Amino acid sequence: MNSKDSTHFAGDAGSRGVVDGGLRDHMSAVYGMMAVAVALTGLVSWAFGTSPALLGMVVDAETGSMRLLGWAALFSPLLIILLMGVAANAMSKAVMQILLYGLATLMGVSLSGIFVVYTGASIASTFLVTAGAFAGLSLYGYTTKRDLSAIGAFLVMGLIGLILASIVNLFLQSGAMGFALNVAGIAIFAGLTAWDTQKIKQIYLEHRGSASAEDIGKAAVWGALSLYLDFVNLFLHLLKLMGQKK
Repeated sequence: MNSKDSTHFAGDAGSRGVVDGGLRDHMSAVYGMMAVAVALTGLVSWAFGTSPALLGMVVDAETGSMRLLGWAALFSPLLIILLMGVAANAMSKAVMQILLYGLATLMGVSLSGIFVVYTGASIASTFLVTAGAFAGLSLYGYTTKRDLSAIGAFLVMGLIGLILASIVNLFLQSGAMGFALNVAGIAIFAGLTAWDTQKIKQIYLEHRGSASAEDIGKAAVWGALSLYLDFVNLFLHLLKLMGQKK
């Protein structure tokens, strides 16, 4: 809670309790939706990655080329994020929540290949490491009094650089560059986890008295989406470093 909010509640313990309770409910909703999205991605990726019949709907086993479902699963999540951003005002919270879970399902399809490349034990251990790191980073973002907005702007620029460098390395296929990108990716998404958590908290505190319950609910969906993307990307970068290939 920043100094402005501390001053506001300093003389009214009852109001503080009400807002703290509202903030807890809001964050619980965010983490709850994020957890469902992560679970959906995990279950779908496992189902497709361990079933030759389902995996064959994504990738041609003989040629290795992507099928229509594979291309749809790869690009549809980005389109869903753009749709949610452009039409958020016209959507209800329920529709946004459905889109979040649809995105998570498609991400599961697109990530099914990890079960072909890596052992199940290394995927499970990396998931546990990711979950522990994410919990600590998110807790830090929630409790710290330090303003992370400046760091957040730097991290966003770093993310753009990471994406561009990753595209370049698709052509270079440099192992050293790939290792450096994974290390940078871990650092960037670790920082984004803390920053996004603080931002979710601040948005609620700034709009709790003026926004409708529906708008607060939609903000919770956006928060869940942000943390979901942080978690998945942190997991993938850790898997590339820690994962044991078959």
